[in-house]
Amino acid sequence: MVHFVGAGSGAADLITVRGMRLLEQADVIIYAGSLVNPELLEYKKEDCEVYNSAKMTLEEVLEVIFAAEEKGLTTVRLHTGDPSLYGAIREQMDVLDEKGIAYDYCPGVSSFCGAASALNLEYTLPDVSQSVIITRMAGRTPVPEKESIESFAAHQATMVVFLSTGMLEELSRRLIAGGYTADTPAAIVYKATWEDEKKFICTVGTLAQTAKENNITKTALMIIGDVVTHSRYNRSELYNPEFTTEFREGTKKA
Repeated sequence: MVHFVGAGSGAADLITVRGMRLLEQADVIIYAGSLVNPELLEYKKEDCEVYNSAKMTLEEVLEVIFAAEEKGLTTVRLHTGDPSLYGAIREQMDVLDEKGIAYDYCPGVSSFCGAASALNLEYTLPDVSQSVIITRMAGRTPVPEKESIESFAAHQATMVVFLSTGMLEELSRRLIAGGYTADTPAAIVYKATWEDEKKFICTVGTLAQTAKENNITKTALMIIGDVVTHSRYNRSELYNPEFTTEFREGTKKA
């Protein structure tokens, strides 16, 4: 059996209880060493085999899984954050399907959630933004043309940009070209929920300058939109005493 497990956003105690138990039971752990907190390996049992996939190809990862299956061992494939976001899990699952190898998937806390916690931020503020766009810049790995930064910026929704810290000047230009203003609030969160977490409030126009001044070159994500400064929003109707819900009757206006 293979378990795909989300390691969480960084802090070792932000893995799910289920994910922790799967680590404790695993005979083999293949973890994304470039981003997963190594403290999570402290949950493993003494005789567990551990592999760092940062130094491996997909084929090498699969060879380890196949060898474990032949021995009747349980494998945990430990991915950063939640594996459904930039985790490259589908390509592994497809091969396991072809081989008839059973697997399941344990979700984790994504770094975009960890970044919100770092800033005490709500992504969906009433009358400010009710949508979150999660994307990245095109680098050595392309992004579909229909998903350009400019096209997403036109929505003026909250945007979270992964894997783009080294391209912030271009990101700013493209966000502005798409419709954000240079003074639109923005934030850079470095290693959200890790012990060395850093967070900076800036604007779309000062993203690159802020990163340069604080020596942030990787392992960060950017949040774009008015929710960053949580100003000019209306309270939730759900908790408005005048609002009727399934569970309580609203009061009439005076």
